[in-house]
Amino acid sequence: MILSILAAILIAKLKKQKISVIFKAYELYPLFAVELVYWFFEFNSFFGNYYYIKFAPFISKAFLLVLLVPIIKDKLYKPGILGSLLVFAGTVSNQVVIHANGGKMPVLNTLTKITGYYKEGMLDSGLDNLHIKLIPGVTHLNFLADYIDIGWCVLSIGDVLIHSFVAIIVYYTIKELNIKKFE
Repeated sequence: MILSILAAILIAKLKKQKISVIFKAYELYPLFAVELVYWFFEFNSFFGNYYYIKFAPFISKAFLLVLLVPIIKDKLYKPGILGSLLVFAGTVSNQVVIHANGGKMPVLNTLTKITGYYKEGMLDSGLDNLHIKLIPGVTHLNFLADYIDIGWCVLSIGDVLIHSFVAIIVYYTIKELNIKKFE
């Protein structure tokens, strides 16, 4: 989610918004706290401690819940609805490819192999019951699979849509705080 937050900050900067307001955006602090927990989980996984993987579904829900704070506080209802629609579309996309592959999400590791985040045999270790190797001609709907490799995780188009919810809410929170500051 850090990329979503950074994307929101970059877009705000390009649109001439004052970025320093983010430090006064107390409504975003829960989001930043969940992001730190997520990075703790990622850090542990990188060093071979997979204990926290079982908490991944909870961290995903936590991200969505903490976004309610800025939506409600700053009355970001239209961006919230847009983000919710993108989360829905991303979830449907992911579920379609999972269903097409017998309950598994195909994944193509490229950069994560180079960074050392992905280790050979990880998918066969039993720790990950969701992912399988993406094999052209064998796995189905590969264009919806996890193939956007950013070095520490591999995303699908659906994941990008889901993560865009964070970017939308962070951007509109920055924009709203800029508006309030200059009123």
